[in-house]
Amino acid sequence: MGNWEDRVAINDVLCRYCDGVNQRDADIWAASWDPEGEWFLFGPDTIKGRDAIVAAWLEAMQMFTHVTMFGSQGSVSIDGDTATGRSYTNEIGLLADGRNVRFQGVYEDRYRKRDGIWGFSYRRFQIIDSEHYEKLGDAF
Repeated sequence: MGNWEDRVAINDVLCRYCDGVNQRDADIWAASWDPEGEWFLFGPDTIKGRDAIVAAWLEAMQMFTHVTMFGSQGSVSIDGDTATGRSYTNEIGLLADGRNVRFQGVYEDRYRKRDGIWGFSYRRFQIIDSEHYEKLGDAF
């Protein structure tokens, strides 16, 4: 597989991740992870293994009535069946308590290609900015 094909496949990992969030679909979201992946969301420790990561994600998603996540791929450096990169997110959501939230963040990512399929082997999220805000109402 040429380098450009790997780059497209790695970008698809980010697309699956965001699509899983936006659809609240654990199967789509889980498909973005390597089975031995690690997720460092807010610490203090990483969550290890796809099953544990998905369980933590399902629990975290209970805080939201809905959330929309937009992702943008930053730099990616490929070395055989591993890669490192950075991606940026803008998330808008409605919390279960009725508050609206917006997050901008950056992920430091590592990827692994296993059996020809790329997935996140490590993700570390850092919030760049966040805010709570009021809805504009039904006028729009």
